[in-house]
Amino acid sequence: MALGRIDAARVDEADEEELARQAAADEAEAMQDTAKFARRVRRRLGLSQAELSERIDVPLETIRNWEQGKRSPTGAAKALLKVLDKAPEAALAALN
Repeated sequence: MALGRIDAARVDEADEEELARQAAADEAEAMQDTAKFARRVRRRLGLSQAELSERIDVPLETIRNWEQGKRSPTGAAKALLKVLDKAPEAALAALN
């Protein structure tokens, strides 16, 4: 089976409980990917969690939750992390 393809026969055979279990596993994996991204961006900036918190005006606990996969950045926070990743100097300058 190719990556990103659905095995229709397997889906047809799955019961609701199995589908729910897989959906939860997929969500957990996505949260971990987001956590890794948030942590990588912060580390590339050379900032501690507290320093990033202060620079982007987000509570420290929020940064910790992102990096531990307990929560995911959404909306403007998600966009800001992407900008910090692609154009860190410009983003940090704009935040001063």
